[in-house]
Amino acid sequence: MALARGPAEAAAPIAVTREPASSPERGFRLPDTLLVRVGLIIAAAMFLLPFYWMANSALKNIQELSTFPPTFFPHTPAWHNFIDAVTYIPFGTFLLNSVILTTGVTLGAAISNPLIAYGFSRIRWPGREFVFGIVIASIFLPFPVLIVALFDIFAKLQWVGTFYPIIVPAFFGNPFFIFLMRQYFLGLPMEISEQARIDGANEFQVFLRVILPLAKPAVAVVIIFAAVQAWGEFLTPLIFLQDESTYPLSIGLQFYRQSHDVSYNLLMAASTLIVLPIVALFLAFQRFFIQGVTAGSLKG
Repeated sequence: MALARGPAEAAAPIAVTREPASSPERGFRLPDTLLVRVGLIIAAAMFLLPFYWMANSALKNIQELSTFPPTFFPHTPAWHNFIDAVTYIPFGTFLLNSVILTTGVTLGAAISNPLIAYGFSRIRWPGREFVFGIVIASIFLPFPVLIVALFDIFAKLQWVGTFYPIIVPAFFGNPFFIFLMRQYFLGLPMEISEQARIDGANEFQVFLRVILPLAKPAVAVVIIFAAVQAWGEFLTPLIFLQDESTYPLSIGLQFYRQSHDVSYNLLMAASTLIVLPIVALFLAFQRFFIQGVTAGSLKG
């Protein structure tokens, strides 16, 4: 009798009780990277503060510049300071010298370092790692240790007082740039070089037409670093350049600050004009710069 059930009883729905879903917590939660971001913002502000103060001082007149406490914004921006700055010192001569030195050093770095790094990374020859270790060890030699020897060599070549002691060494490579380019070349598959050799290309053609186009980001990093270093170089021109007409901007501003009455607002205006080309260079090569810096960390 218990098995005999009517149709109505068999079709009766079975009640299922469900527990109410727990609502997600709506409490406010700080992101895990908040402290890192705050630290980066503070560090960026500290790095930008000198540039802001330089540009701010460049737009003040001499009376406002000498007031205390200092003002954070110029009451009346003196845009004519930038025009006066280029006439206050031989800005055109110093600028031309800086452009010549920077162009020569950058060109030498862009030519020599990829070529040397290619020999240390893509060509197998006896003693390669030993020689590369010596090149890397030379990074730890401070430049002041080499000043006397270099000056003696360049004096015998009668190069002292010319641009050659600053430009020519760039064509013989820089240990840091060689290391940077070598690490990038090691991340490229060897098969592409071997395929090019099978197709009849010699070693220089493999470097120039196959490997170098793939290394544009790393070359861009070398160009930026070399240009920034040459543009702001102070010690080397101070030692080897002995005529005021050959001074770059880095030496010229310091020379006129010591030997003439200083108008600091014009000096800050000239300094701002000096920084602008470097900022423009970085913005122009920013994409390649980031790719070149991060490439070594992304390749196994």
